[in-house]
Amino acid sequence: MILHCNYEEMQALRSGARAVLGVEDAPSCGVVAPPRARARVQDLLSTLEGDLSLSTLAEQEACEEAIRTILACALAEMDAAVLALHPAAEKAVAAYFDYAHVRAVLGRLEEMGSHMRALIEVVTGGPADEQSALTFAFPD
Repeated sequence: MILHCNYEEMQALRSGARAVLGVEDAPSCGVVAPPRARARVQDLLSTLEGDLSLSTLAEQEACEEAIRTILACALAEMDAAVLALHPAAEKAVAAYFDYAHVRAVLGRLEEMGSHMRALIEVVTGGPADEQSALTFAFPD
């Protein structure tokens, strides 16, 4: 299945992922992520070139964990900018839009996961489990 993302969403995801990982010149967001979540953000960062293709529920769940981590970072950055400056300051407004773009992607990704789980249940006759999450393939 394909998760479509526009340019602004891709930019927000990339900058958020770099902030989580402390990559290059990106400021660290101050959110402590567990090692598995950081690894998932690292994996996601390497795929942020355009729309995301997710073939299994396990891939969707890994992507969702990464984007939730990025969202927590974006929220912390927005909160810090609002408190340090002013809600209408350019940096605070930019931080809000980064947060909102990441949140919009997460909303669509959550919906995709619900559809994947429902389809697995319809086809297999039972709820999605670890095995079906890894093996049940969804075409683009």
